[in-house]
Amino acid sequence: MGAKIVIVEDEEDLLELIEYNLSKDGFDTIGFLNTKTVAQILEEEEIDLLIMDRNLPGIEGSEFVESLRKDGILTPVIFLSAKNSDLDIEEGFMRGADDYITKPFNMKELTLRVKALLRRTAKKYNEGQVAHRDLLLDKSTRTLSVDGQNIEITKLEFDLLYEFIINKNSVLERDYLLENVWGDGELYQYRTVNVAINRLKEKIDPDKTKDYIQTVRGVGYKLC
Repeated sequence: MGAKIVIVEDEEDLLELIEYNLSKDGFDTIGFLNTKTVAQILEEEEIDLLIMDRNLPGIEGSEFVESLRKDGILTPVIFLSAKNSDLDIEEGFMRGADDYITKPFNMKELTLRVKALLRRTAKKYNEGQVAHRDLLLDKSTRTLSVDGQNIEITKLEFDLLYEFIINKNSVLERDYLLENVWGDGELYQYRTVNVAINRLKEKIDPDKTKDYIQTVRGVGYKLC
């Protein structure tokens, strides 16, 4: 199965056309007419790309993506929108877009841009495992076990914990984490790092007895 792509488009005929063409190229597509359950599926499943309209019922598409970024969800995004002024496009990128295509658009160009973005954002993990204390990350299956028990974590949380384990003798500054986990130290804020680390700590140490990740005041975080 090819990369898994979520498409959010409130014009049902256009949504079906996009799904059909991307599926024909081997992609696994999931279509939505609004954003109601999109954040949940991005958290729970391995989604490789989000194609997002901006004129949507309930919430404007770029505002929705901006809220995803603030919550630490880094799934690559292509905006597909009739908002086509220079200001609109700049706003889309400022709010978290990785690419921006204006309507009307060429379906072949959309497919080519999808493939190009997926190439750029593909994770470069080798097969094998990394471990620390009773934490075991399997890079081939992207799974985590804690003291032998499998723990469900998101892609972001996996990447974050992996970065800590391969740098377990170092204090990692927030700027370092933004650059190496989020991929853009200028786009995100320190709060993004803090929220993501707190969520990760809740999952790997719900009883708060193991203290895997410690805050180094004024500097960053360290794996202990």
